[in-house]
Amino acid sequence: MVATGFGSGYSPIAPGTAGSLVGLGWFWPLSRLSGGAQAAALVVVFFVGVAASTDLARRMGAHDPGRAVVDEVAGMWASLLLVPWSASGAIIGFVLFRVMDVVKPYPARSLESLPRGWGIMADDMMAGLYANLTLRLIQSAWTS
Repeated sequence: MVATGFGSGYSPIAPGTAGSLVGLGWFWPLSRLSGGAQAAALVVVFFVGVAASTDLARRMGAHDPGRAVVDEVAGMWASLLLVPWSASGAIIGFVLFRVMDVVKPYPARSLESLPRGWGIMADDMMAGLYANLTLRLIQSAWTS
């Protein structure tokens, strides 16, 4: 259940996008918490995600099975971490994360080669970091 984002990884169309939408929905209540609590929640999801996706990959006999979308949940959270919550920011953050997750700018793509769940999770965390930084730049330019 954890590895598949509570079933969103079974979506017949774009399971990664479905997992990202789950991540966006679950981040909304976290956005009201302190930055430290948000970061702690992300760290927990990351390490639980490593274990869960490692198990799913082993059971499916695949390096990075498409059903494993906990990485999208964590990456989405990284995209919005410490960013002031707004509907427009959430939408832009979502789009930016999906783009970064598909494009995988350096070193995100190379992180996929890490063993087991580490590779499954790490590339999406890097994509989330890039999305977060880009979102901050957009918000900074918009308010200037």
